Amino acid sequence: MAASGIISYDLAGEQLFTDFLEIEQQRGITVQTAAVSLAHTLEGKEYLINLLDTPGHVDFSGDVTRALRAIDGVVVVMDAVEGVMPQTETVLRQALQERARPVLFINKVDRLIDELKLTPEGMQARFIKLITKFNELVRRYAHPSLADKWQVSVEGGSVAFGSAKEKWALSVTQMKKKNISFKDIITAYQTGTQAELAKKSPLYEVVLDMAIHHLPNPKEAQASRIPVIWKGDLESELGKDMSVANSDGKVCMVVTDIIVDEQAGVISTGRVFSGTLEKGKAVKLVSANKEARIQQVNVYMGPDRVMVDKIPAGNIAAVIGMKEAQVGETLIEVGVEGKGFEELRYISEPVVTVAVEPKNFQDLPKLINALKKISREDPNVHIKINEETGEYLVSGMGEVHLEIVEYKLKEAGLEVKTSEPIVVYREALTGKAGRIEGKSPNKHNRFMIVVEPLEPEVIKAIKEGKIKDKQERKERASVLREFGWETHAARNIVSIIGPNILADVSKGVQYMREVEDYVIDAFKQVVEEGPVMREPMRGLKVLIDDVTLHEDSVHRGPAQIIPAVRRPIQAGILLANPTVLEPLLKLEVRVPQEFMGGATKVIQGRRGKILSMEAEEDITIIKASLPVANSFGLAAELRSETEGRAIWGTEFEKYNQLPRELQEQVIRDTRKRKGLKPEPPRPDEFMEK
Repeated sequence: MAASGIISYDLAGEQLFTDFLEIEQQRGITVQTAAVSLAHTLEGKEYLINLLDTPGHVDFSGDVTRALRAIDGVVVVMDAVEGVMPQTETVLRQALQERARPVLFINKVDRLIDELKLTPEGMQARFIKLITKFNELVRRYAHPSLADKWQVSVEGGSVAFGSAKEKWALSVTQMKKKNISFKDIITAYQTGTQAELAKKSPLYEVVLDMAIHHLPNPKEAQASRIPVIWKGDLESELGKDMSVANSDGKVCMVVTDIIVDEQAGVISTGRVFSGTLEKGKAVKLVSANKEARIQQVNVYMGPDRVMVDKIPAGNIAAVIGMKEAQVGETLIEVGVEGKGFEELRYISEPVVTVAVEPKNFQDLPKLINALKKISREDPNVHIKINEETGEYLVSGMGEVHLEIVEYKLKEAGLEVKTSEPIVVYREALTGKAGRIEGKSPNKHNRFMIVVEPLEPEVIKAIKEGKIKDKQERKERASVLREFGWETHAARNIVSIIGPNILADVSKGVQYMREVEDYVIDAFKQVVEEGPVMREPMRGLKVLIDDVTLHEDSVHRGPAQIIPAVRRPIQAGILLANPTVLEPLLKLEVRVPQEFMGGATKVIQGRRGKILSMEAEEDITIIKASLPVANSFGLAAELRSETEGRAIWGTEFEKYNQLPRELQEQVIRDTRKRKGLKPEPPRPDEFMEK
């Protein structure tokens, strides 16, 4: 921004121009992605660089996932002293999944000189160690065809180092060009001439030159990325336009960010993959299956939106006029056939919930609107309104995420009360049950149902997007057959909701097609609220074994079919040895060796499991697994036990069975909170007498 004259050069590195929300300035963290599109000149040529500044905090990793869909390459920022933190690994893994090429910037080099007092040789040894570790991650997470090609190296110029705060940076290319060595850097610090160093080798020049030399331009990037992230026909007109980022082709854009603005309405920001956006063009929203007209086209400069006439393929644009758009929506020019983009796959899921209520009851409608707006702008905030208890539940990725939601509600002029954090558990089953008969209330329709646990490898394949609800039947069946499913079941999947599958293995049943939607509805109701404590189901496989339907459609409406399917599934779960799963966090703590005992005591006192401990110089790195339920208030306790010397990071790891001795209490507490009687129902309550 400073290089383009938008902010003063003296304030660069401190002004946090792209962290323009008040809460970002207060906390010193990025909370939402900011977009900047600016020109940079290299060797007499002008390049337009579209930059997205994404949050680093694990609670906002959803923003990173969305931003990655819109870009082609990433600059991964690493702390020279801390090295590869859990979040470094997470964002790199996300980038490689989306086929976005990485380059590395090692920041805070001033700390190596001021705090660790390293010599030039010591600094070089430190960099080699960090780069080796980074390349190991690239090798682990990149597609095999890219693992070697995308390794970063100092000699090749795809690694730079510097100090963002003090505005200087270096890379091998720059050292040759400006004739600077490591020794010069240390001398600058000894003589207090860092400002001269920043003038001679400014950070923006090094990082932007590195981006131009090493990150692909849209034409190159789309040729390799489109086949991975778009499942349409690559030989179609649209497929060909997107593979070469053809700005004269038909418009196709994917929405990666939504802001609901008081004045402008819905602003949809995203990547233009083909064609040129301009005012008045009619587009179709593929998922919503609606048409809309572009009212205005803008580019972002951090907090400012600038109106332009047109934006060609390969750029990041903001469009006004898409009232129905959601994050992940694909816009295609009207009159062109084409599929939407692959769904965005988030690495974590909302695992912490708070109940929110307005202090003044008359603010309730305003609260509902504000919550809907927040969850539309951030799809990782889940809102659930419990009609029975009148609770408004807000789920997010972690405590900080929910604090930001609370802050946004205050910004909207609402005074709210929030409960203590609540953990969202999952219900699962460990055994099999069935055939169980379900009859419709009028006794004219019968369903025979079998329930069993879904194979862990199938759950994993659903998470990775190899098995999906909307998928070619043959393709899905062949994947399921690899996991040992028999052909008939694999071909007849009725619905996949989260990590749960419903299949119809009945044969030759008349009218089955006509009641399919009601059957899916019944399945959805159980998956969203299991019978034990009305928490979502995980790993449920339901097989419809046999069906008898009344020939008159009047007798097989939703009021008859839904209970006839829902009740035997609920009874089956209760008979199949149900269990409770709790979310676990991956925790990594870095602590000086003398405080190691304090840190392990905190982890073990919170039902944490220590997985490994390794020493790096005088620091111990503890890796552990910690239940989300025991993670609240971890920060304060770790600080006091380690005199504030511990640095840690967490991220969602997985769901695991809650120890049996704790299950009864958790079930009772959860049911009580939801206004239900404390004991879970018995199977026979759902079965025909």
